[in-house]
Amino acid sequence: MRKIPTNSPPARRKPELALDLSGAHVTPHASSQHRLYQALCHAITGGTAKPGEPLPPSRTLAKQTGFRRNAVTSAYERLIADGFAVATVGSGTFVAARIPARFHDARRTKIAIEPPQQGPLALGCTHIDERALQRFRAFAGRRMRAFGAEHLQYGDPRGSRELRAAIADHLLSARGLRCDPDQIMLTSGTQHSLRIVLGAILKSGDQIWCEDPGYPAARRAIEHCGLRPISVPVDASGLIVARGRALAPSAGAAYVTPSHQFPLGVQMSMPRRLELLDWARDADAFVIEDDYDSEFRYDGAPLLSLAGIDHLSRVIYMGTFAKTLFPGLRIGYCALPERLVGPVTTARAALDRFPGTLLEGAVADMLNSGAFAANLRRVRGIYREARDVLASTLSAESQGKLSVPMPSQGLHLVAQFDPSVDPRIAAQAKAEAGVAGWLLAETCFRTRPLPGFVLGFAGHKLPQLIASAERLAKSSLAALQANGKPNKAGTGKVKRLKAAT
Repeated sequence: MRKIPTNSPPARRKPELALDLSGAHVTPHASSQHRLYQALCHAITGGTAKPGEPLPPSRTLAKQTGFRRNAVTSAYERLIADGFAVATVGSGTFVAARIPARFHDARRTKIAIEPPQQGPLALGCTHIDERALQRFRAFAGRRMRAFGAEHLQYGDPRGSRELRAAIADHLLSARGLRCDPDQIMLTSGTQHSLRIVLGAILKSGDQIWCEDPGYPAARRAIEHCGLRPISVPVDASGLIVARGRALAPSAGAAYVTPSHQFPLGVQMSMPRRLELLDWARDADAFVIEDDYDSEFRYDGAPLLSLAGIDHLSRVIYMGTFAKTLFPGLRIGYCALPERLVGPVTTARAALDRFPGTLLEGAVADMLNSGAFAANLRRVRGIYREARDVLASTLSAESQGKLSVPMPSQGLHLVAQFDPSVDPRIAAQAKAEAGVAGWLLAETCFRTRPLPGFVLGFAGHKLPQLIASAERLAKSSLAALQANGKPNKAGTGKVKRLKAAT
């Protein structure tokens, strides 16, 4: 009887392997072979395909995924070369008995050194008014001159009470959220807040609802915590709670951007908000509200926060000074339900003990003196003008081929082709224009990839915005013309791009 090597024990061949070909671990628009390789790696390292188990025959996997058989063969060959699989003549391909540890190191390295977005239309850029900057310099200098013993010892894991009290006052006046300073924790930003909170309220393998399309960085943080993101579609009223109930009724939490959904910009309706809170109560779950840019509302007063409606019963509220002051400050915060203050504080102390203390006082001075509110009023006008210029230029120069809804809030907008357009045309146009920003398809996980762009207008000079918008519109028209032809109905049915794109 022929012996099977110990690295590939005999097992019944599974007819199908559950593969996620649209998650954040898969590079959009990469070759089919590369995307399949990434999905297989994800299945192996995530435990879906266990050590020693057989992988489906190449013909079976090709039929299952819709990829050509040579793409499957190439992906298998790369798995074998990288040590994730072994091949036995006459028996097939098996998951390796021991998965290379270097894969995990490579993933961390890639994320750690991933360069930030820079250039025209990049998201995450801000502007601080010169008068506010002068006030901040003065406050920081005064705090340095009065350097105290609080900087010479370990502090409260939640941060200084002075700044937490100032934030509590701001949340009450600006977002209708009433909370005690003891319920607020300072962090280095929203991603940091998310990691701390998730570690305190959920355990590895738990499910969490995520908007789709949604914020990729938050989804990556969720996955790195060992949680299972459940993609819940979004419509004009926000996250579709009924779909979430159908997909994962007993999920432990939901991550949402209700005031200004990222990236689409829709606002969660009041009936939908109440429906979400009802689900959280029924499922004994929590809702994580990322209120990342609510201070920048151009039409009317800011909307009441979800946490304000809930009175911080099941909603965890997250905010940041990255956009209202500047990203380099690295100060964010979360407001917690009373019952979570203890567990989250314990999780924070175990993670990095306490936040930096040197600039907390200067930020508190900005809030308490009125300089923070004055800066918001001035830059809000600058951003409104930038929004109008970018939207009007894109719409006019693209000859209506790009739909550009005017956002009533936030620091980015969405420019979208007709849904029938192949999303790869947007990728080609963006590359040829040499602009930053995101492809709209990059924010889609399980929903159908949308053809268009997510573009930042904050922190960019108007001439730069105009020039960048003109280039993007011109390249979009050229890409449409090169890769599509109008059908009888005149809707511009697009043929597939060449493999080179």
